[in-house]
This record gives sequence, structure tokens and C-alpha cells, in this order.
Amino acid sequence: MSDLTQSMAIAASGMEAQGLRLRRVAENIANADTPGYRRKLTHFEAELTGGQTTGAVKLGPVTLDARDLPRIHAPGHPLADENGYRLGSNVETMVEIADAREAQRSYEANLKTFDQARKMSSALLDLLRR
Repeated sequence: MSDLTQSMAIAASGMEAQGLRLRRVAENIANADTPGYRRKLTHFEAELTGGQTTGAVKLGPVTLDARDLPRIHAPGHPLADENGYRLGSNVETMVEIADAREAQRSYEANLKTFDQARKMSSALLDLLRR
């Protein structure tokens, strides 16, 4: 595989991973008010081919945030215990917004890398045609 093609494949894997990361961030934000919901964490892993790293990345398995869930005093809530407390969600909206912005910027950087490699490949082909 040529270096330019490999660069495009690596950038494409980064875009795919960041897109999936944004999906998890959206899930977390959507469930921020769901009682007992634990934040889903995103981890990246290097892709391997024949035991060698390719430079590409992929999303690892889903892990849940192990922090304690907040106890909310809501005596009339159907999920409240005998003391009137229920478990809340450990999703912090500001953290999720920051994660979304970081994923967006990383996606854009990978997109620019992909586009630059594509332009370089096109220019190389034009030179070879002459």
C-alpha cells in the first residue's frame, strides 16, 4: 500500500472513531436525567494487522464510569428507597459538551489530513500522465 493511500486509510479510521465517540457523547447527554444511568466512556485502540500496528485506530469496548451515582432526595419518586432517596446519573453535561467539541475538532483534523493526501495523490497522478 502506498504511503498516501495508507495516510488516507489512517485518517478515515480516525474519522470513523471520532464519529462513534460523538455518538456515545450524544447517548450520555440524552440519558443525563435517566435515574441510575452511568456515563459511557470512550477508549481508542490501535488496529493490528499480523501483530503489527497499522497506525489506524478503532473504538475499544464500552466501559461505564465507576464513580458513585448521586443520591437525590425525592420521596415521591417511584424509584425512591425507604428513606426517600433515588440514584441519579453521573453524567456531567459540561464534560460531555467538552468531549463533543474535542471529538469534532479531531474529526475535522482527520478530514483535512484525508483531503490533503487525496490532493497529493491526484497531483501525483497528474504528473505521471504528462
